[in-house]
Order: sequence, then C-alpha cells, then structure tokens
Amino acid sequence: MALESVWPAPRKQLPPRISRLDPFKATIDEILREDLDAPRKQRHTVKRVFDRLIDEHDAQGVTYSMVRAYIFQRRPEIRVEEGRSPPQAFVPQTHRPGDEAEVDFGDVWIHLNGVSTKVFLFSLRLSFSGKAVHKIFASCGQEAFLEGHVHALEVRCTSTG
Repeated sequence: MALESVWPAPRKQLPPRISRLDPFKATIDEILREDLDAPRKQRHTVKRVFDRLIDEHDAQGVTYSMVRAYIFQRRPEIRVEEGRSPPQAFVPQTHRPGDEAEVDFGDVWIHLNGVSTKVFLFSLRLSFSGKAVHKIFASCGQEAFLEGHVHALEVRCTSTG
C-alpha cells in the first residue's frame, strides 16, 4: 500500500452520531425559517426556542447548550438556503517560492546612550516560507527602504534555510 502512493489513504468517515436533539431539528429549522420574515424584535432568541421545545414539544433530555450550538450552526445555513444571504466562500492563498514578500516599517523605541529614541524597524516577510528579515534604521525614507531590501536579499541568499 505504501509503495502505491506517498499520500496516506483518506480516513474512513464515521456515521454521524445520534443526538437527543435530532427529533426536534426540523421544528427548530421551521422556527428559524419563520423568523426570516418576522420583524427584528419579534425573532426567536435561543432561550425562546429552547422554552418552546420544552413547553410545546416535550423535549426531555434536550439542553440549552445543544439548542444554542445547533442554532448557531443552522441560522446562517438557513439564510443561504432561503436565498437571503450569499454563501460563504473560502479561497485558499497560494504563494510560489520567491514570488511575493510583504514589507513594512514599524516604530520602535530604544535606549540609545541613555536617551529614549524612536527608530524604525524594517521588516520583510517572505509569503511562501513566512521567514522574515528585520533591520533598524534612523528613518523610513526611500534609502532605508532600498537598503532594507538589499540587506534582506543578502541575508536570504547566504542563509541555508
């Protein structure tokens, strides 16, 4: 098996665990869908949904924290299902080696000859590896900006890792 691929086989998905809340999830979803058209002040709080489950549906064994966690997960999903908000999307960032870096200056206070002095910290961080190079300058002008780049490239080119 290990000779076929360097990547491990995907883990076996376990079946979802049965919860005491399962019989009431459709009811909670219905309440949340009705709340989409209700005025803001008349929408159900988690406490009100929990109380309704206990009073109207005899939800024995269901806890407030179970209801809160379910509503926290389902409320945005229902908004998307009903076309009331855009779906959440994740676009992973990819950085090729040597392609990008982030550069900035920051204020730093040091004690120079017993006097508190403001200096500027040049920071260049490589996006691919996350490694950074820093250097202190008396100003953050163009000369310091360019010298900081030269220093960072020299440090990165001569380092072994």
